[in-house]
Formats: sequence, structure tokens, C-alpha cells
Amino acid sequence: QVQLVESGGGSVQAGGSLRLSCEASGPTFSSFGMGWFRQTPHLEREFVAAIDWIMGTTYYAESVKGRFTISGHGAKNTINLQMNSLKPEDTAIYFCAALEGSRSAENMYTTNYADGDEYTYWGQGTQVTVSS
Repeated sequence: QVQLVESGGGSVQAGGSLRLSCEASGPTFSSFGMGWFRQTPHLEREFVAAIDWIMGTTYYAESVKGRFTISGHGAKNTINLQMNSLKPEDTAIYFCAALEGSRSAENMYTTNYADGDEYTYWGQGTQVTVSS
């Protein structure tokens, strides 16, 4: 089965940086994009960032714009999340996820990249803790 494995989480002081990575393994599958979400015990799952493999367009939550950068390789279905200027409110478990489907214009224009229900495969998550 397809597996997504995150790495790079850890603890850092406010203002610091971390880089998360996510790699897909298992059977080959067709994906047109991947994304990062995060969750805390008290909040629902929250969209962080996404990238589509069709045009390379990136999407960000307002709360992380200018601080986080998503990148990746569509041929390998791997993504990274460079997180700078971290704040205590960024503390959460971070999950990567993959959108299954063909790299078509239809998928690109009809998908809500911020909606977790659009994603087929999910990783187990990696903890990020930012102390003040």
C-alpha cells in the first residue's frame, strides 16, 4: 500500500527554523499534488501549504505566508516544508498528504487544495514544538 513518511520534526525556540520532508513509498500511484496540514489537540485539522504537480502552483494558509515555503519533486512524489520565523502557535503535529489522480487541467482547476477531504493518502505525522 502507498505510504507517506514525514521526517524533520522537532523542538525549536520561537524565531527558529525547521525543515520537514515527506516521501511516498509503495505501489506507484498517480498524484497531481501534495500538501501539508497540521493538527493540535484542541483544534481541527488545519491546512498549511500545498503544491500541484501540473503547473507547480503553491498554496499557503494566511497564517504561514511569508514564513513557510513548500517545494518538492513531482516525479518522486516528495515534498518539503521549510519553516522559518516559527511561532509558538505553529506547534502541532504536521501531516503530509497526497492527491490521487491524473495531472489534468480539470483536476487542477476543480480541486480545493486546502480541503483535507480531497486528499487520498496521509502520513502518520511529525511533531513540531515551538517554545517561547
